[in-house]
Amino acid sequence: MWIGRNRKARVTYGFDEIALVPGDTTINPNEVDTCFKIPRKDGSEILLKIPIIASAMDGVTDVKFCIEMGKLGGLGVINLEGVQTRYENPSEVLEQVVKADKDDVTTLIQKLYLEPIKEELIARRVEELKKSGVLAAVSSIPQKAERFAAIAQEAGADIFVVQSTVSTVRHISTEYKSLELAAFTKRLNIPVIIGNAVTYNVTLELMGCGVGGVLIGVGPGAACTSRGVLGLGVPQVTATVDCAAARDMHFKKTGRYVPIITDGGMSKGGDVCKALACGSDAVMVGSAFARAKEAPGKGNHWGMATPHANLPRGTRIKVGLSGSLKQILFGPATVDDGSQNLVGAITTCMGNVGAATIRQFQETEIIIAPSIKTEGKLFQTVQSVGMGTR
Repeated sequence: MWIGRNRKARVTYGFDEIALVPGDTTINPNEVDTCFKIPRKDGSEILLKIPIIASAMDGVTDVKFCIEMGKLGGLGVINLEGVQTRYENPSEVLEQVVKADKDDVTTLIQKLYLEPIKEELIARRVEELKKSGVLAAVSSIPQKAERFAAIAQEAGADIFVVQSTVSTVRHISTEYKSLELAAFTKRLNIPVIIGNAVTYNVTLELMGCGVGGVLIGVGPGAACTSRGVLGLGVPQVTATVDCAAARDMHFKKTGRYVPIITDGGMSKGGDVCKALACGSDAVMVGSAFARAKEAPGKGNHWGMATPHANLPRGTRIKVGLSGSLKQILFGPATVDDGSQNLVGAITTCMGNVGAATIRQFQETEIIIAPSIKTEGKLFQTVQSVGMGTR
């Protein structure tokens, strides 16, 4: 569409603007397959029973949370540049963040994250996860990836995640050495998940470097302010569809299937279902899990870029406590807003569209439906219940 003289812009869509169409055949939700696979370098696969990953955010994941997440069939990721690796006892630091006044919290977080990262704590956190018999997944920014990945792999990590606001293969800088992604993934024996991306071309180039997965999303997270601070981002429906097309093209060219993981912007079961139906193989969720009793933030959530010394692109938000992690994933739901029993939402939706697997779910008919959340919902909206809950 034209937005002015000599300037065009594409119309894009987010979760609230689309709906999924029921199928001609329906399936018993108890008989659908929600498994998610991450490819290893030797051709084998890491198998997760549910296609949900908990974000590497300090208010969401710590060792205790990730152990519980792993036992429930999902995956939690530890942020190697967070309080878990800066402090011997991170719970004391987290308590300060939780109790801080909203006008002072960003400055406090910036101060707390000035504490140097202790490399021995990187190994310790991985070892603590492995002792419990769950997968150990850890994350860092590209600038620290070489060193931290070596330590984590030596300690027994199963997956290494490299995350930045925007990830590209071709990063230009005269001030520091850029991460050579292809060489990096080749040196590691464990899968590397890279993020974040929102476009077809970038996703295709990232996959060409031998990664085991690509995170999709720039700025949609509940605690992220990148879209306001930088004006940057693509709504998650369009981003997911575009990047799924890149994945399919990569598979057609190489025969290697690299999953995409929609990251951010999903707090309710319906959003998760839409992400998968738009082509995602799994989702990465933060704020929904920050509401779990096991989450270290005790009902508070803040973005990974919040500690930035000069341009923080995140804030602490209070999301409150909803229930146990098991309840948020599998129910029984005691709230009416779709924030509990996320897996039940996935299996029920898959059954209603007639999808037996996630791959079949990705072929669901999608319609543009901006009225999908408001049509007939006046009383819910006025009374702030159900779909009217904010």
